[in-house]
Amino acid sequence: MSDLLKKRFTVVPGVYSAFTALQAERAGFDAVYLSGGALTSAMGIPDIGLVTLDELSSAVAQIRDVTDIPVIVDADTGFGGPVNVWRTVRALEKAGADAVQLEDQKSPKRCGHLDGKELVPAEEMNEKIMAALEARRDALIIARTDARAVEGMRGAIRRAHSYLENGADVIFPEALLNTREFSRFSGEVRSPLLANMTEFGKTPLIPASFFRKAGYRFVIFPVTTFRAAARASESALIALKREGTQKNVMKQLMSREEQYSVIRYRSYEKMDASFVPKRRGNSLTKMRNSVKVKK
Repeated sequence: MSDLLKKRFTVVPGVYSAFTALQAERAGFDAVYLSGGALTSAMGIPDIGLVTLDELSSAVAQIRDVTDIPVIVDADTGFGGPVNVWRTVRALEKAGADAVQLEDQKSPKRCGHLDGKELVPAEEMNEKIMAALEARRDALIIARTDARAVEGMRGAIRRAHSYLENGADVIFPEALLNTREFSRFSGEVRSPLLANMTEFGKTPLIPASFFRKAGYRFVIFPVTTFRAAARASESALIALKREGTQKNVMKQLMSREEQYSVIRYRSYEKMDASFVPKRRGNSLTKMRNSVKVKK
């Protein structure tokens, strides 16, 4: 089983690329959350179920290729029914996912903090959970319920209990409205819980320390890094268009050495050099001679 549950509490930043995952690791985080909202925005499309399994798996694999940091993957509704969920979990875990999150919205889904959401019956979500459990090898299965906005707190708690009875490892109550609701949920649902601390949504900004005390195991900040990067890019582009030079935004830019440090550029140089024979000149001469002989 994934090691994600070994820690009592984990703050998990959202990432949308291998580069941001490396940045999170350098900043000292113990896990990252591959956010559907951030990933799709980086692709230039809305988070309404448009991303494909291949695209999501590729994003996971790119992160896993450069870092061993645990990755929680937002798999939306699982790309279909139970058998689709089975294949989704297999594909994402093969790509490097340590946990796969599934939600109980109807497809096409909506952002969890928008109005107009519709839910599948709890029985259908439980079928997906059972399929996910059958497919997984070590990954955690996180069941997200969007029921607070549709069926109220009682409905969300009822669904959480049902999902736990059918084997979900972690429950994610989406879009609770205040600290009282988060406390009530953790008081009535005795299991590992994940809280979402996104910006500009239904939930007010609440510090991670509250969730630690309230008994939550994880708190995610899914789109914070994307929004910060998007604002910085926008400011740089406006200045470049207006002034025709980046001179006045240089202090806002990551330096070349800082960039290279994140991607471990120098270690790749050393690795490349280790592949080159010490007596490269003699080797090249022998190679040219062998080519001449073959001719």
